[in-house]
Amino acid sequence: MALTSCIPLAADGSRPAHGTTHGELRLGRARRRRGLVLLGAGLALLPWLGYLAGTLPPAEAAAWVTLDALEAAALLTAGSRLLRGTGRHRAPAAAAAALLLTDACADLATSAGGPELAVAVAMAVCAELPLAVLCAVVAARPPRSTRSRPRPSATPSSRHGQNSL
Repeated sequence: MALTSCIPLAADGSRPAHGTTHGELRLGRARRRRGLVLLGAGLALLPWLGYLAGTLPPAEAAAWVTLDALEAAALLTAGSRLLRGTGRHRAPAAAAAALLLTDACADLATSAGGPELAVAVAMAVCAELPLAVLCAVVAARPPRSTRSRPRPSATPSSRHGQNSL
């Protein structure tokens, strides 16, 4: 009997990657894609921090650089944890979502009219809010290990009619 005949086939007759089912493989791809997006966004913020520090007045630079540095740290942490599959990505993803929403609101509230407001709206609509939604979705999903584990229907003592007291 060949070893390959022991590997279960999917409904379409194809074989999954070693040690995974098709559902796990699909979940792995989605998790990897989300992790890469979060990691990329966090890395993209790093040069932006230097730009803000060099172009804004010192008092403003301190506030904006701090906010964006916290965003970058949360995004990098959530993205790297998603890529490693540790399951500890939820808290930094939730923090990143809150920070991104705060950033978008603060940008809109403090921008002057005209082109500055247009840039703030564009940044909110095209970058900060979609990324905040992704972070919220990532934070809301339970770790994969808790979703795939079946729940026991009864405790061992109650299955056999024994009193646990």
